[in-house]
Amino acid sequence: METQSRKADHLRICLDEDVQFRQTTSGLERYHFTHCCLPELDRADIDLATTFLGKSLAAPILISSMTGGTDQAKTINCRLAAIAQHYQLAMGVGSQRVAVENPEVATTFAVRSLAPTIPLFANLGAVQLNYRYGLDECLKVVDLLEADALILHLNPLQECVQTTGDTNFRGLLDKIAVLCNRLPVPVIAKEVGNGISASMAEKLIAAGVAAIDVAGAGGTSWAKVEGERAKDARQRRLGQTFADWGIPTAECITAVRATAPTIPLIASGGLRNGLDVTKAIALGADLAGMALPFLQAANESEEALHELVEILIAEITTAMFCTGSRRLADLRSPDLLQKI
Repeated sequence: METQSRKADHLRICLDEDVQFRQTTSGLERYHFTHCCLPELDRADIDLATTFLGKSLAAPILISSMTGGTDQAKTINCRLAAIAQHYQLAMGVGSQRVAVENPEVATTFAVRSLAPTIPLFANLGAVQLNYRYGLDECLKVVDLLEADALILHLNPLQECVQTTGDTNFRGLLDKIAVLCNRLPVPVIAKEVGNGISASMAEKLIAAGVAAIDVAGAGGTSWAKVEGERAKDARQRRLGQTFADWGIPTAECITAVRATAPTIPLIASGGLRNGLDVTKAIALGADLAGMALPFLQAANESEEALHELVEILIAEITTAMFCTGSRRLADLRSPDLLQKI
């Protein structure tokens, strides 16, 4: 029940409290597109379609991993899955550890019937491989979701601030390598908002991960989230001290892409609109993940989710039109995106 209670706390805090980075930004605001006053395009011909891990998508958007394990989370996940299916977007779910520990809440994650054709990503904390989890538990969460890939999230700072966090990360890389070799679906390595460096990406790719989600700094600070729910002064202080810790998302994208030119790459961490998405793609990402905007809309209504996706698509399309880019690949033309 402790894990289930924590998931309820996370939802409440993310929706009701100010847990965003204050000083550290995603870094995307430092990049500007070169405006094209004569695109030589019909806006209607702009194509946002892409593929990721062999799956087709209508737009380069990932509804990032958020929640599960409670009644409220079930409602949110069902709404997110329906909207992902409607617009043919990718979707990840929150950590499914709670469903392994309490099988009765497994239905809060089981959304494949609502999203039969989109890429769905299961999710577990990599550190659980040091706490009696192995191939069987990973297979269980993949089967529960009928997932196309498994996200292993990396969250050392969050575990340090969490009052009863799991902080033994020793030897995890070797265990991840074994899992990547034995699991029948691809493994995606993902941070939770503090970023993946180029050197760490190299090690993870060498271990066999099929994709990287940099999840950089600049969005929701999980140090602040855990600090908000901490029961003692020391943990609250840790949350405050490390509230702005991490590598900005834009730095993660450029560094990992320079190190690994072909790895499927997800940019997340502080993306808040379609212009951010377009910049992330131009910097080298294949998909752009967003969590908080989707969480807020899903908590409100299905209509709010439709409105959110429509404006995101309009923003991406407008940015492409005003840079003369008909396809996503065109965004990577030299000198199209300038750092200021």
